[in-house]
Amino acid sequence: MTLFNFFTCIETQYNNKLPFVVYRKPDETLITALLQKNSTLNITKNFDEKGFVFAPFDHALDAVLLPIKEASKIVCSEYKSEDRNSVKTVTPNIKKEAKDFHIKLVNKGIDAIRNSDFEKVVLSRQEETDLRDNNPVKIFKKLLDEYPLAFVYCWYHPKVGLWLGATPETLIKIEGRQFSIMSLAGTQDYLGTRDVVWGTKEKQEQQFVTDFIVNSLKSSVDQLKVSATETVKAGNLVHLRTLVSARLEANSTLKDIISIIHPTPAVCGLPKEASKAFILEHENYEREFYSGFLGELNLDTIAKPRSGKRNIENRAYAIPKKSTQLYVNLRCMQIKDNTALIYVGGGITSQSDADSEWEETVSKSKVIKNVL
Repeated sequence: MTLFNFFTCIETQYNNKLPFVVYRKPDETLITALLQKNSTLNITKNFDEKGFVFAPFDHALDAVLLPIKEASKIVCSEYKSEDRNSVKTVTPNIKKEAKDFHIKLVNKGIDAIRNSDFEKVVLSRQEETDLRDNNPVKIFKKLLDEYPLAFVYCWYHPKVGLWLGATPETLIKIEGRQFSIMSLAGTQDYLGTRDVVWGTKEKQEQQFVTDFIVNSLKSSVDQLKVSATETVKAGNLVHLRTLVSARLEANSTLKDIISIIHPTPAVCGLPKEASKAFILEHENYEREFYSGFLGELNLDTIAKPRSGKRNIENRAYAIPKKSTQLYVNLRCMQIKDNTALIYVGGGITSQSDADSEWEETVSKSKVIKNVL
């Protein structure tokens, strides 16, 4: 499908107030869209359907499903930047009241940690930005241009809302029974190199996430492996990343794994229930789908057998498998009329400094503001 026809289909779907999602996976050129044929609001509780899932931060709430059986799938492989130089770095213009509230919130979190209520909590805020152009396709294209290494998406349902984002973090990838999970935490501004020095606070924050994933999964999986920790770039920021891989046991399901790991300490805290309760009580807004997850659910894929001298005759056959690729909904925004609601946050530990945590959220907000 041509680029023009591809985006025309999406704009038509949006103008007709019909659900859709359009997305590009990290470091790929293929753009995929699912266009639902009706306005039904579908939910999933067991994560055993096929389609695209959009789940909120609060795992007690329903996850929305765009079922593959009720949608048309279109793809475009020839997307090229239309005007990359049009995106400029912005200077944040934030109300003093918002800054003061967030700093007080972070200090409350630090006090609670030092009082042994929990070890870590992720505290966030919502920021409103006026839009000169609220066309979601135009914003999506700018996200594609600026963040080639992120999962870039635009998701819409008339009964839920319009969301866009460019997230650097994978929640889980499963092909067959083999899966991997990303532990991503710690943040610095990208200053032209990934060769940076990490402080105790950032290292501790990232280790909390890794330990939580490993300890939570080790009784439900086989062949668990943990990679070395590395520094990765995501837009104008760098983070610490560790990959955890394993194989599902025969009696384990995707729902079991999601229930264990979501929300992770990277977006909630540790222990999960105590930090989540603090977030719901003290943050002055509803996160909704921010720091939830989204992505392809149980879609059919073809895995080719490994090459080698043994079983040469079997290499001509492809192996059908189910594939799930879910991403944490970070660096995102919700559009309401002519306003963009931008969501940003940061991990708080006993080593945190409230003013530095505020500045981290300002840096993260630029990921979205730069395309508005």
